[in-house]
Amino acid sequence: MGEYRQMDETREITKLLHNWSNGDNKALDELFPLVYDELHRQAGNYLRRERPGHTLQTTALLHEAYIRLAGQSEGSWENRFQFFAFAAKIMRNILVDHARAKQREKRGAGAVKISLADISPQTPELDLDLLALDEALDRLNKIDEQQVRVVELRYFGGLSLEEAAEALQISRATVARDWNVARAWLHRELTR
Repeated sequence: MGEYRQMDETREITKLLHNWSNGDNKALDELFPLVYDELHRQAGNYLRRERPGHTLQTTALLHEAYIRLAGQSEGSWENRFQFFAFAAKIMRNILVDHARAKQREKRGAGAVKISLADISPQTPELDLDLLALDEALDRLNKIDEQQVRVVELRYFGGLSLEEAAEALQISRATVARDWNVARAWLHRELTR
C-alpha cells in the first residue's frame, strides 16, 4: 500500500513541478508540503557537516531556501531529482552567504568549517572552510561544470549515484567517474 502512495506522491510532485515550470506560482505552495521532509533532510545534511554550534538552524535554512525558490521566475524541472538538485544548489548558496556574513562580522576569524570526509574518505579528520570549498567548486566549474553538479547533488543534496544520474540525465557510470575525479581534484585543491 505504501508503495502505491509513494508512486502517487511522485506523480503529484512531477505534475506540480511541471505546473510551476509553466508559470503556475500556486503550484509551489502545493508542492512544498510534499517535498518538505526531503528538503528538511537535505538541510540537515548540510548543517551536520558544519561546525558544532552553527547559528543557522535546519528549519531556518529550509525556509530561506523556500523563499529563494518562490522568488524564481524561471525554472524547468523534468522530475523531482532535478528540483532537489536545484534546491541543493540554493542551500549551498545560502550557507556560503551565511559563512561570508559571519566571516565579515568576525573580520576573518573563525572561518566556518565543514568535514571533508564525504569528499575524500581517506582523510576523515581534515576539516575545511566552507568558503574554501565554494571557491574550489567555482574553480572546478571552469574546468568541468558537470563534475560540480555531481558534487552538489551528492555532497550537498545527499543524492545517490542513481538519483544524481537521473537528475543530470546521464549514466550512473558517468556520475560515479565524475564524483571520483571531482573528489580527488577537490582534495588536492583543499589540502595544498
